[in-house]
Amino acid sequence: MLKRNRIALNRIISPSPSLKDFFSFARSLGLSKVELRNDLPGRPGISGIIDGLKPAGAARMARDEGIEIITINALQKFNLPSERQRCVEELKGLLELSSALGCKAVVLCPNNEKDDRRSGAEQYRDTVAALTEYGPLFAEYGVLGYIEALGFSISSLASLPAALGAARASGFACYKTLLDSFHHYIGPDTEHIFGMDGLGASYETAYTGLVHLSGVEGTIPLAEYRDEHRVLPGPADTMGNKELIARLLGLGYTGDFSFEPFSETIQRLSPGEAASAIEASLHYLGVMP
Repeated sequence: MLKRNRIALNRIISPSPSLKDFFSFARSLGLSKVELRNDLPGRPGISGIIDGLKPAGAARMARDEGIEIITINALQKFNLPSERQRCVEELKGLLELSSALGCKAVVLCPNNEKDDRRSGAEQYRDTVAALTEYGPLFAEYGVLGYIEALGFSISSLASLPAALGAARASGFACYKTLLDSFHHYIGPDTEHIFGMDGLGASYETAYTGLVHLSGVEGTIPLAEYRDEHRVLPGPADTMGNKELIARLLGLGYTGDFSFEPFSETIQRLSPGEAASAIEASLHYLGVMP
């Protein structure tokens, strides 16, 4: 069984309210962990992550509300060579802010564009090269990098074992993987990566830094699953979030789970409606008070 001290809210669940209101909303649900984002409308740049506040003020606000910021999401296209210099400069800003906020990790998202003509081998090589270059920066700031495998067919890093392999190949211990239930479901990985079919595990749960949770409902063809379909996990979920959680716990995963629904049907809920929806999802997943 999960306790609420292992559940976080990604700010994408409620992108409009102020940072203070977001912190207060999480606490009203008995939750103490959140993820911040650098891609919310109307909040550009590094300062937009904390609504233009001074880092010290945002950190104090989090402490006063009893909130731990567990990630900033995300450095996009981190493994695309043509974006490398931009990524290095942006990463420095993200790491500086993370350090000031007491945030332990920055999420790294791979290139996910259909015009990416690199071969799979080239994409993997570029991923290792990027992680190798970023490693000293993560080490300098004492912040972790969570590598997220995006399961879309056009993704340049869609597999958890590949993400783990690239992290190890970089030679730096600052990296963990981010297992996203949506991307895991639509991606190329099968159950054998967890060693569930007798073939032996090719992915080690101990290297997972965080698990993102969202659900998809209805009869949407798998090839058409998109971020806008991602809601809170519930009884109509087609992706088996409840079963995935049980599997990960059974394999000894001790980290956090974070709600990351992108659907506007969730984002547009009033605070009261959103609280009820989250409570219902927590109850469905068997999360204890």
